[in-house]
Amino acid sequence: MLPVGSTPVKEDELPEITPFLWFDDQAEEAAAFYVSLFPNSRIEQIVRYGEAGPGPTGSVMTVRFSLDGAPFTALNGGPAHYGFDESISFVVSCASQEEVDRYWTALTEGGEEIACGWCKDRYGLRWQIVPAGLKELLADPDPARAARATQAMLAMKKLDLEAMRQAAAGGLREASA
Repeated sequence: MLPVGSTPVKEDELPEITPFLWFDDQAEEAAAFYVSLFPNSRIEQIVRYGEAGPGPTGSVMTVRFSLDGAPFTALNGGPAHYGFDESISFVVSCASQEEVDRYWTALTEGGEEIACGWCKDRYGLRWQIVPAGLKELLADPDPARAARATQAMLAMKKLDLEAMRQAAAGGLREASA
């Protein structure tokens, strides 16, 4: 139901919402790294500072790129960088444990493993690497199964769905690192 007084919008009239990521001076490097990880991804445009600045003439100002078709823009905003924090993260929904392992390894290299499928990459962005089936497992109609799966997840850094399934069934096994 639409709010009172609103008009339906055609799908082709919807605004494009693009995450805009502020880096000190690593926008191009970060965009190239992210594009190398995800399928259907590419750098679409690089805009350089002109003589008017504020960055050095010819240096990268913004990089427009897409990750699996989703648009992003990275900015070299300089040393007034406010830093990325835990309040914003990008969720990567993975079809298999192998995919979880691949993204986890790539994103934590030079970064940091956090907890419950969250990690921080070398540029400070937070990611959630989530295996298919996680939502269903945590929302199991049997509250005891869901609680055991949740407790197993809370003890993990990288999520291991099979270990969580075993915990839900009543037999906890060690998660893979």
